[in-house]
Amino acid sequence: MASSSDHTPHPGTTPEPPESDSTETPAQAPVRHGRVRLRRAAVLAVPAVAAFAGLAVLTAQGALGVQFAISGMPFTVTASELDGTGFAQFGGLDHMAEGSPNEGDTGGQVLVVTSVIKNAKLTDLCQSVDLGGTNLLITAGNGGERVTATDLTTDSTQLSGDAGFRNIEIGNDASTLNKAGPKGRGPIGVFSQQSDTVHIKDLRQTNYATTAAVFRLPGLKLRFSDSGC
Repeated sequence: MASSSDHTPHPGTTPEPPESDSTETPAQAPVRHGRVRLRRAAVLAVPAVAAFAGLAVLTAQGALGVQFAISGMPFTVTASELDGTGFAQFGGLDHMAEGSPNEGDTGGQVLVVTSVIKNAKLTDLCQSVDLGGTNLLITAGNGGERVTATDLTTDSTQLSGDAGFRNIEIGNDASTLNKAGPKGRGPIGVFSQQSDTVHIKDLRQTNYATTAAVFRLPGLKLRFSDSGC
């Protein structure tokens, strides 16, 4: 990433500028077709509406929702209620392992909406993965004790529910977000939103990745099922 400072240019010559990771302007960047490129990735702008709809496309550099290679297999997450403090949301780009059989015609990259909640509580959590003919099903938090998580991060392609926010800010530069802590800060130049609290009833997500610093799942049950969440 850093350029060498040991090379001294000859008199009368102009040194070439070092390579930079900054976002190129449209006049500087060549038009590319085909696979999505990490450095010129179209990311999703997320306006704050009850169902998190109305997604627009922006351009950002180096937008990564998670720091591991995703499998490329989407999974469904539902909860009857979610309550969170410290909420942030911005666009991102996830990557599959090189040569993944799930990459299709996307080049192994998936545009996602990254949602970060500093402290989250969920009721009746369900997660299912379609394995083709059967589903791997996980349930928790349906026996009176809620699922809890800190620094909960989800990378989603679909998200719906009845949502409410307290002290919401819409249109922030994602690099300046501060309500969800360091994990809730996105790439510079990306449209984002944040709020002090978030409440979602009848949450439903299609996710490609989930991470958390701490994830507590009371009443956890894992099994195979003919149906998903």
